[in-house]
Amino acid sequence: MKVFCGRANPTTGSVEWLEEDEHYDYHQEIARSSYADMLHDKDRVFKPMADAAVKIVEKNGFSDKIKVINKHSTEVTVGPDGDMPCRANILVTELFDTELIGEGALPSYEHAHRHLVQENCEAVPHRATVYAQLVESRRMWSWNKLFPVRVQTSLGEQVIVPPLEVERCPGAPSVYDIQLNQVSPADFTVLSDVLPMFSVDFSKQVSSSAACHSRQFEPLASGRAQVVLSWWDIEMDPEGKIKCTMAPFWAHSDPDGLQWRDHWMQCVYFLPQEEPVLQGSALCLVAHHDNYCIWYSLQRTSPEKNVRVHQMRPVCDCQAHLLWTRPRFGEINDQNRTDQYAQALRTVLKPGSVCLCVSDGSLLPVLAHHLGAEQVFTIESSAASHKLMKKIFKANQLEDKINIVEKRPELLTNADLEGKMVSHLLGEPFFTTSLLPWHNLYFWYVRTAVDQHLEPGAVVMPQAASLHAVVVEFRDLWRIRSPCGDCEGFDVHIMDDMIQRALDFRESKEAEPQPLWEYPCRSLSEPQHMLTFDFRQPVPQQPMRAEGAMELRRPGRSHGAVLWMEYQLAPGSTLSTGLLEPVGDKGHCHWNPHCKQAVYFFSTTPDPRVPPGGPRTVSYAVEFHPHTGDITMEFRLTDTSD
Repeated sequence: MKVFCGRANPTTGSVEWLEEDEHYDYHQEIARSSYADMLHDKDRVFKPMADAAVKIVEKNGFSDKIKVINKHSTEVTVGPDGDMPCRANILVTELFDTELIGEGALPSYEHAHRHLVQENCEAVPHRATVYAQLVESRRMWSWNKLFPVRVQTSLGEQVIVPPLEVERCPGAPSVYDIQLNQVSPADFTVLSDVLPMFSVDFSKQVSSSAACHSRQFEPLASGRAQVVLSWWDIEMDPEGKIKCTMAPFWAHSDPDGLQWRDHWMQCVYFLPQEEPVLQGSALCLVAHHDNYCIWYSLQRTSPEKNVRVHQMRPVCDCQAHLLWTRPRFGEINDQNRTDQYAQALRTVLKPGSVCLCVSDGSLLPVLAHHLGAEQVFTIESSAASHKLMKKIFKANQLEDKINIVEKRPELLTNADLEGKMVSHLLGEPFFTTSLLPWHNLYFWYVRTAVDQHLEPGAVVMPQAASLHAVVVEFRDLWRIRSPCGDCEGFDVHIMDDMIQRALDFRESKEAEPQPLWEYPCRSLSEPQHMLTFDFRQPVPQQPMRAEGAMELRRPGRSHGAVLWMEYQLAPGSTLSTGLLEPVGDKGHCHWNPHCKQAVYFFSTTPDPRVPPGGPRTVSYAVEFHPHTGDITMEFRLTDTSD
């Protein structure tokens, strides 16, 4: 049976109804779940997985010993007619996320101890401990706060200052989970030792009630306390002989033997405000948690006195953290990027310029004003972006200089522009609905929708965009798509087949967004320019297609292709959302840290050796469909040695 699914098309901006298979959600969930990645982790249900579990149990000869109950644990019944005949004496579970408690581990354990297990049961894992380390880091702090932005103008330097409300805001309450091992030690200063903040003994009654835990410490250096780095470890047995840790390399007992994981990473928490600390002057770091979330505060009083301080979870009240993601904060705070936009604007702005800016929560309108535009209009479609930009304009005395239009671009009227024609259409482009790099082609559709408001020969910035790709070998990311085969002696090919069927349903034919600065890779080919989108013209009626081949010039395993967009802001000025510099002889890739690139995983990976008779190539066919805004692609590995 087919079902209709509604979706907002991020590229065209329209709402569409698509006919999907009734099991579409199952396929998506399975394909994107990283189940295989978790089984590749040598240290450590929903219905399709329960079905697979039953088959795996049967295939491995344990049908008479293992009963699969396809229920949430809080729905399991105990008794002669229940799902379990009696309470269990061993509790084995894995309910953890990067934050440890974010998947509801505490209430689930609490219920299990009350209703499902015996009083003196043993739990596997036995105990978990959360660790924290206080650091100063301008890079990580730039993911949470808006810095002053400097603009060089003909009248001297202008500074775009953040509103006081944004400066004082405690920020978003959610954790930022990243591959902390990919953050350079040069990007932060350690202010404290690694502090064990609290432990949970899973063999005893667990409480999901809100609590806080204080640890007194003496700062190792003077500086500004801004960020708390956090991770956890678990002891599988009561003696603590079998341990699994998420510690980053500098806090790991065996840095050379790190287990790579994508299902469990490390946590970055931001203090509500940065605070000065002095080396050797005692402080208290406080970890607070409710039943799902953890947050931190810094106190100068003794642990006994601060246990009830800052119990409330911090919540954004400035709009910025609701509109901008952490990478977006970093992008806006990137002064080099701002300078590039400013330089491009200087080359295109003229006396009497009337600018229309189209991006979500962008500082381009302010740049355009400071660089000489006579009048600036900006479209802010969402209430959050409208409120935030209004605050920013007011903080910089620009509320009477920049006109905000709160409506969708296609609804723009001549009256919204005060009867004027637009001489400069500007965009970063950035839109909060974009996931894949080409979703920001929404700017092209906006340009087409407002065409009637553009004067003849109007400047469009960026003037064009181009799609690029490179074939890569991942150091670790390939594991999320790699079959498991056998796991600790158990045959799990049934699960591998289930995941592959889900991928074949659609996902294997699509790219997925990944922040590749966190996932090192080597390029095996040279970057390939595939398609160009000319924003100076409206969206064409006919599809755009490109075919070609990329020669693999370096030995390695071809795990997939990485795709990204490059924007030609003005003649001689290009901004890349992917590679930031030419690939070196060894294939090292330096990716834009503010953007997610698109990864198209190949279904098979060839032998790492380059055939002696000739190189391998990856042929491709890429097509842009203007009516849907979709980009479809196909890659095929060929051996040219024959």
